[in-house]
Amino acid sequence: MSFELTYELVAILFAVAMIAGFIDSIAGGGGLITIPALMWAGLPPTAALATNKLQACGGSFFASLYFVRKGFVNLSKMKWSIFCAFVGSALGTVAVQAIDTSVLALLLPFLILAIGGYFLFSKKIDEEDKQQLLTPTAFGFTAGFGVGFYDGFFGPGTGSFFALAFVTLAGYGLAKATAHAKILNFSTNIASLIFFALGGKVIWLLGLAMLVGQALGATLGSRMVMTKGSKIIKPLVVVMSIAMSIKLLTDQYDVGAWLSSL
Repeated sequence: MSFELTYELVAILFAVAMIAGFIDSIAGGGGLITIPALMWAGLPPTAALATNKLQACGGSFFASLYFVRKGFVNLSKMKWSIFCAFVGSALGTVAVQAIDTSVLALLLPFLILAIGGYFLFSKKIDEEDKQQLLTPTAFGFTAGFGVGFYDGFFGPGTGSFFALAFVTLAGYGLAKATAHAKILNFSTNIASLIFFALGGKVIWLLGLAMLVGQALGATLGSRMVMTKGSKIIKPLVVVMSIAMSIKLLTDQYDVGAWLSSL
């Protein structure tokens, strides 16, 4: 399918981005919606990933801005985590160009499914903060850098990985963890976008239109996080984890069938 930018296509992808931004700001996994939509529109895979990073920056930025303005996030305490996530994502983007990702692709659906199971069955996840296992600096150099590297290297489920890290390592309640995860996700999105832009892979006009849709959806979703908390976050995290796992497994099956036919 060839790519042709039309007003109708922009309108459709704007709406898709708004829905994805709403879901992503609450539970992550917005790329599960936007990347297939961009591929359906006819973008080559690399251009779809690059343009998706541009529009994802809009959603993660406005969600982050909302959480900061409401006093839900203290940026001064996150400076090392933000820096480490940015550096990790940049290095991951470079590494993915030279390293085989097939092993990670096989493991990832089960890792994401495990995250969904943890959020579903764990009795420790609620709105209350728990005991902190790592200082903010130690968290940045471990979880911030590690998940950031993963986002640049592969990507699906980054928001869920960050949220899980904040719950288990920083001792945050679920809504607080979701808000802080969005800050780091914005940092990793920016780092990855820079490298895609340097490679000339971004479809700017389409990406900017979707960015606006993402921003609207993310703002609405962020308000839901503040008002509904774990009542809406936990079910959506579980649903999106299952959906991402099924999508990744399906993609692998299709690739395997194609290879076996050669």
